[in-house]
Amino acid sequence: MVEYDPHRWWSYFHYLRGSMVREIVGRVLLCVVWAGAVVAFSQNVRNVGVAPTVHTLSGMALSLLLVFRTNASYDRFWEGRKLWGGIVNETRNLLRAAEVFLGPTPLFAPLVRWTATFPFATAAWLRGQQRHLGSQADLLPPSDVQQTLAGQHVPLAVARRMTAVLDEGRKQGLYPEYVQMQLDQNVQLLIDYLGGCERIHKTPMPFAYMVHLRRALILYCFTLPFALVDTFGWVTVLATFLVAYVFFGIEEIGVEIEDPFGVDDNDLPLDSICQGIQSTLLAFLPEPPLKAHDDSAT
Repeated sequence: MVEYDPHRWWSYFHYLRGSMVREIVGRVLLCVVWAGAVVAFSQNVRNVGVAPTVHTLSGMALSLLLVFRTNASYDRFWEGRKLWGGIVNETRNLLRAAEVFLGPTPLFAPLVRWTATFPFATAAWLRGQQRHLGSQADLLPPSDVQQTLAGQHVPLAVARRMTAVLDEGRKQGLYPEYVQMQLDQNVQLLIDYLGGCERIHKTPMPFAYMVHLRRALILYCFTLPFALVDTFGWVTVLATFLVAYVFFGIEEIGVEIEDPFGVDDNDLPLDSICQGIQSTLLAFLPEPPLKAHDDSAT
């Protein structure tokens, strides 16, 4: 995600990163070249201008379609952020409650580390990347890590490890069964948030809406020069550029943020969120004792 100061205007005017310019430049330039050809043909060969009434009416309808498109995409973006906010909260709640019962025992450190790996496993799963558990996996039993990475659903396999640690605490008599059930509710909520992210990731915008909107955009932008040429002449090229840039840009913004779990410039900063979760959770572990100062070494 591109970080920026919302109070600054001109500092970002020249930015290309995250601005959708690279994604739409081909379509916009094609419209501009076509507009120039229409103006040249109309002025030198035959007048091809038409009344602008149809474009005025269809432009209003197209604007409403684009507004709906961006609103629907932003709803998905914001829901994804709320789901990851839930992952942040529930990992904290799990360790906050478990520390009371497991803090003084050897079971607490594995629970902290498995919980810290859950966000990394979830982010990698949503991105379709290689299976990844974060740096804390290096401190867990290698056989358990390999079995987890070999699972069909890696984040779920991590959650099962967390539940197994909680179950071991009950077996050792550290707390009764009803306490285990309460602690495991936090793990269940993590799975619920993961499922919500998967719902967004695996459910694209309806195909009919997408294809109809893009057909309408292409028809509108490529026929717009015919409606403007009689009134604006060669300024039609500039007018077509502005309209195509605005309309194609709005549509592309909707495309980029509808699945906010990727690595695009405007996607959620999952790497930073995962690192933040890990740093917070590792603070639950006691700091290793400092080595005594050896005066003989000086």
